[in-house]
Amino acid sequence: MPDHAGPEVSRPLDRFFEQLAESAPDRLPSTPTGLLQFVFDDGAHPAWFVRLDGRRVQVERTGHRPDCVVELSTTAFEDLVAGHDHVVAMLFRGIVSVEGDLSLLLVFRRLLPTAADSGNPHPVGGVVRRTPRNGIGLHERTSIFFGNSFMISARNGDVEAEPTVPLGLFFFDTRFLSTWRLTVDGEQLAVLSIDDIRSFESKFALVPGQPTHYVNTTTSILRHRSIGDDFEEVLTLFNFAPEPVRYTIRLDVGADFAEVQEIRDGFQRPRTVSASVDQDSLRLHYRRQTLHRETVISTSEPAHIDEHGLTFTVTIESHATWSTRLRVLTLIRDLRRHDLRDRLRSATGRSRVEAGREIDEIVSNVPELRADHLPLNEAYRVSVHDLAALYYQGVNFRERLPATGLPWSMTLLGRESLVSSFQALPFLPERAVSTLRILALCQGTRVDEFRGEQPGRIVQESRYGESAAFNDAPDAADFSAADTTALFLVLLDEYERWTGDRDLVCRYEIEARAALTWMDEYADPVGAGYVWSSRRQTRTGPINESWRGSPQAICFHDGRLPTFPQAICEIQGYTYDAKLRAARLARRCWGDPALAERLEREAADLRVRFNRDFWLPDRGYYALALQADGTPVDALASNIGHLLFSGIVEPERAGSLVDHLLGPALFSGWGVRTLASTEGRFSPLGHHNGAIWPADNSLIAWGLRRYGFKREAARIAWGLLEASRYFGGRLPGFFAGYDRDRTRVPVPYRFTDSPYAPSAGATLLLLRALLGLEPYGNHLAVDAGLPEGTGEIELLDLRGPWGYADALGRGRPFRDRPVAR
Repeated sequence: MPDHAGPEVSRPLDRFFEQLAESAPDRLPSTPTGLLQFVFDDGAHPAWFVRLDGRRVQVERTGHRPDCVVELSTTAFEDLVAGHDHVVAMLFRGIVSVEGDLSLLLVFRRLLPTAADSGNPHPVGGVVRRTPRNGIGLHERTSIFFGNSFMISARNGDVEAEPTVPLGLFFFDTRFLSTWRLTVDGEQLAVLSIDDIRSFESKFALVPGQPTHYVNTTTSILRHRSIGDDFEEVLTLFNFAPEPVRYTIRLDVGADFAEVQEIRDGFQRPRTVSASVDQDSLRLHYRRQTLHRETVISTSEPAHIDEHGLTFTVTIESHATWSTRLRVLTLIRDLRRHDLRDRLRSATGRSRVEAGREIDEIVSNVPELRADHLPLNEAYRVSVHDLAALYYQGVNFRERLPATGLPWSMTLLGRESLVSSFQALPFLPERAVSTLRILALCQGTRVDEFRGEQPGRIVQESRYGESAAFNDAPDAADFSAADTTALFLVLLDEYERWTGDRDLVCRYEIEARAALTWMDEYADPVGAGYVWSSRRQTRTGPINESWRGSPQAICFHDGRLPTFPQAICEIQGYTYDAKLRAARLARRCWGDPALAERLEREAADLRVRFNRDFWLPDRGYYALALQADGTPVDALASNIGHLLFSGIVEPERAGSLVDHLLGPALFSGWGVRTLASTEGRFSPLGHHNGAIWPADNSLIAWGLRRYGFKREAARIAWGLLEASRYFGGRLPGFFAGYDRDRTRVPVPYRFTDSPYAPSAGATLLLLRALLGLEPYGNHLAVDAGLPEGTGEIELLDLRGPWGYADALGRGRPFRDRPVAR
């Protein structure tokens, strides 16, 4: 290849591209394919073209019609190759511009050297910790969402945000509006009614003044808001007075550009926000070096615009109306000062009308439920709608991506997407397709301690805020989860069992093999044959890498905290299950019986060791975790139910676990608490130390069914379905673990995620547990176990390799407790 002479700084870049094709074999998946062009904006180096074509790489100096154009400096590219930066962080920091299909650039990451250290050596300082205030709670706010854009307000539509209260307009993990307050003649507005039309649209009927004197008012206001690629609100004033009235309408506007994680964790980073007034719009700006975020507010009617809002002075005739359309744009500037969505083919958005049709189509294709139990009907309806709506059109990818929950989790979370996809498989298999695709695309390729990334590891979190952009935190691609990799394999196998789609399983063979390699080569630093959870330091303290990630979640019975690393019990169960499932896929889909036999031997050995090392014979349950020295962490927690879900429990021990799970220390009457009331760190308000998580309970219920405990599974399912009545059919992420006999109603937790995909999915998995649905090749088995007096449940048109099938269950008295299988 000719030597293109240039500045010495470009030679490492030349050498990288010249050797790229030789280093590529067996490092690329079969899809996606296409041509990348790398353009270096400092003019010191010609462009390079890289073609990704079915696991092959071609490197050229010329190319025609590239699918992805990447523009950056040679220094920035060399930082990327050296592992000092991450491509998603660079994009949102504004030092790289991408036009076309960004997914090709993410696949290109597999060709970079393995060594990396992408943390910011000089993270920004000045973060202030604040004590969360007793602001409005779950039942006192209203929200709309579209993708990962959402608006949360008080019930009259106003936003007056505090640093630790998640009110406002959010987009890509950033608050673009923190003040949105409407007054008429200086009076705040009181609510008459709220019409939640769709997940992305609502109407507020309002009157000026306090509820004590609006009965005879002649003025009313309608706020009709919707959210999509932008946020719109139509204000309409009605004058029912017998004469014209002159009104002063004021909309106070502000933006703090806070990150959603800061609000969640009670931190505040000082930011300087500037405002500028154009002829017809107000622009709010935040800049940090190359990062530029902007909020643009415009109106369809004339207004006096100042740096703090808009004022309308209008006269409305008797029995007439006045209206204006307010539009808010949320802009993320790239290297060329464009909004980065304008240049990414993958970011082509959908209109609100198109999104509504898409949600309706998804909902219309799920199995039809007919149940005598009304709370089940309502919970099913709400859950299906929420799962259909909880997607976002990321700038990174072509298809819709699974979002997790509002307000804290309107982004990609690996574990939560895998769990909700598993829960929903018989009903919404498309969610599993989206989840598997995105997690395969983002699979770890480098060894980067800052992010927890390792080759083959499945990502846990991807955020787009300021901390992610500047690598102050690993949020752009955070791999610090010890369970996502096994759950990826579990979902891949479960998807094939329910759909018969071998093509997809074959498509992700290279990613599945890499996941298995991670479990064997990286996940066991202790050398004890387990998958270990490492210590991850966050602003809130050191946490582990399991779903119970709170700083004090993994604890001893007396409240002491164990040392790191930790072999947490349910992760060993997931690993056991993953190896057995991968063995089935290796034999059935990949044509590799030798791999299948090896995985089956490894799974059998893991089960023997686990039942030896984790069992606490004097307690009758398994240890929550092991320390590296083998000391068992002896707290009683809901995690033991996940062991039934994975099948790692010896049958003769299952009954003892069931007694604990349904005993008064763990079971509240609404569901199983995360931590038993007998433990030193128990609190019914404890995030992972006593609260009730519907997703957790759904996995436990399915585990009970797996071991033949129909009655106990139905008891958990029915407790949660009864609780859903008090949440309008929408189970939140979690709620307080008080005894049902004491509170009579479930106690909501302040600002947990709702809707929350794993809680919406919990309703579906609980329904599956009640009906005993299980695929066996080209057949669907139904083994219903409903509590007495619940009437009939019919589930019609379940899709699968069998075509379409119906399931029926009737509430009858249970037989004696079955012997565990």
